Amino acid sequence: MVFENRRDAGRLLADLLLPLAEERPIVLALPRGGVPVAVEVARALDAPLDLLTVRKLGAPENPELGMGAVAEDGTAVVDTVMARRIGMTQEDFDRILDSELRELGRRIERFRDGRPPLDVRDRTVILVDDGLATGLTDLAAVRALRRRGAGRIVVAVPVGSREAVAMLRGAADEVVCHTIPRDLVGVGRWYRDFSQVSDDEVLALLAEAGVPVPPPAADPPAGEPAGQLMIDLGSVRLYGDLAVPPDAHGLVIFSHGSGSSRLSPRNRMVARRLEDAGLATLLFDLLAEHEEGRRDLVFDIPLLAGRLDAVTSWARQSPSTRGLPIGYFGASTGAAAALRAAAALGDGVRAVVSRGGRPDMAADRLPEVRAATLLIVGSLDRDVLELNRRAAELLRCPHRVEVVEGAGHLFEEPGTLEAVAGLAMHWFLAHLPATALPLTGAAGV
Repeated sequence: MVFENRRDAGRLLADLLLPLAEERPIVLALPRGGVPVAVEVARALDAPLDLLTVRKLGAPENPELGMGAVAEDGTAVVDTVMARRIGMTQEDFDRILDSELRELGRRIERFRDGRPPLDVRDRTVILVDDGLATGLTDLAAVRALRRRGAGRIVVAVPVGSREAVAMLRGAADEVVCHTIPRDLVGVGRWYRDFSQVSDDEVLALLAEAGVPVPPPAADPPAGEPAGQLMIDLGSVRLYGDLAVPPDAHGLVIFSHGSGSSRLSPRNRMVARRLEDAGLATLLFDLLAEHEEGRRDLVFDIPLLAGRLDAVTSWARQSPSTRGLPIGYFGASTGAAAALRAAAALGDGVRAVVSRGGRPDMAADRLPEVRAATLLIVGSLDRDVLELNRRAAELLRCPHRVEVVEGAGHLFEEPGTLEAVAGLAMHWFLAHLPATALPLTGAAGV
């Protein structure tokens, strides 16, 4: 089963939950991805809707590897076996927990603006998410609801792994899962549209469901807010995060894809590895916040490439990055935008690295790319791997297709994202500095 999008999944899930309507339940969504699903469930059951905010606790060097989760009331769960396996220390855990609690506070303030949560005491609560991978975030939510006195807890998801469903059946009173595949691979693989849900979209969905929401946030003032820079392209303002280590060897500009943003934990993990190697990094939002809900823009490769081109021009003029050789790191549709922009800029871009990218979406411009190009694909991502191999045949620049064994499309498997970061670091260090370092292996596929 592949769902069209989260709202389609919510409608299908609601059909399974209709018998619960007579219990007059409360529907709680796990933001952000669970909100579009929950809106459809609440509508079908004529039930009140609210949020229960939970954050995943990622591994120290791989934020995508879930080690646990923490709910908005501080209820935390940890996979102690996995934590011991990777050598997580108490100091690591405290640092990660503190960071995620701050983000929880930000989201609660943004979504509720002081409004108290619904009283769940002695009520049937349907806890809705867009899918279960490890199930740890939902487990933290279930335990938080127990502490709040919920009478009966039903976890409801469109798709989930067998292991996560089994675990939650031991914690909740009931688990309703529309599809339990033999091999989940990743929740996003079961949706045709699994684009990121923005804060503004959450607020719009809540308003649609009749939930009181705070007024729209004012646009950030012109300039560079603390910890964030603003790039004014005239028609749109884009926000980014720039890190420039001392004596930087070059600048890597990240090109996010599939509705992601500069806050992508995968790309931020890669960026930290590059920064440790002496490379400056710029992660910025290709789309403005008011555009994030438009799915058509995610696939508008010429638009995304044009914005990447404009941000590159900004970086060349900025005092902190002027003169640094430039490379692009692209993911998904962002990789197509990176290659298209590299083709337009010629020698102005020295290297491109694609992670699980779609270079085929820039096929007409690939022969024009001069930048040394590394295409990284997971061995389990077979369709995308074949697309990358075909796209590589169109490249005339030094290039290589690198296959990470045991990795899926999102590189969620243990150690796979670290492999991506290592490959990217060596590729950029080999091609960005004025004096290139020796490159292991010959260029080519």
